[in-house]
Amino acid sequence: MALRPVDLARQAGISTQLVRNYEAVGILPDVPRSESGYRQYGEVHLRALLTYRALAPGFGNETATAVMRAVNDGDEALAFRLIDGTHAALHEQRLATDAASEALGEAAEGFLDKLPVVNGPPLLVGELAAQLGVRTSTLRVWETAGLLLPEREAGTKYRRYGPVEVRDARIIAMLRRGRYGFDQIRPVLDGLRQTGSTEALRSAVAERRAAHDRRTRAMLHGSALLHEYLAGDR
Repeated sequence: MALRPVDLARQAGISTQLVRNYEAVGILPDVPRSESGYRQYGEVHLRALLTYRALAPGFGNETATAVMRAVNDGDEALAFRLIDGTHAALHEQRLATDAASEALGEAAEGFLDKLPVVNGPPLLVGELAAQLGVRTSTLRVWETAGLLLPEREAGTKYRRYGPVEVRDARIIAMLRRGRYGFDQIRPVLDGLRQTGSTEALRSAVAERRAAHDRRTRAMLHGSALLHEYLAGDR
């Protein structure tokens, strides 16, 4: 049965222009033309469109596009590798979240027990970056976001990170490895600095884990539709 662009758009809940955009980048298989030049969409194009729309929330637009292009080009092996890679990346994010949670739990106990900050000479930006395994530009981004507040040397204006800033930088680094955003990190730091409360930390960890679970469910849904698409006539 021939379908018009508007038919595909309505069933997918998108605009007809977006249908044409998807066709142009290879998300849809080749579309035959009538003798008068009109596109002749069919059920296979609708299934491809719905499959892509299901893949995108879990795998991301870029990977979902690459998967559909590979499938439409007959390279299922590449599509499987792309899917496996995304699952592996999500697993690594889960491990990083667990590591950040464990490390910060220990840090929070230090706050609660009012353990003294380890004193030592202030560090320059390059020295702190080397300790954390990040770029100096990363520390400046954290400073711009209001997460770090290094002192400045009189005259040279060099940044100097004292024991408190070094401690905070380590906490930020651990959270960033767990893929926490700045808006999630800020209340964690505030709570730990002001009261030693771990409430914001527990909330941030719970939300991050919930986000992982939501993405996994989305990936499962997308994979199910991809399986059906692969099993059908193309």
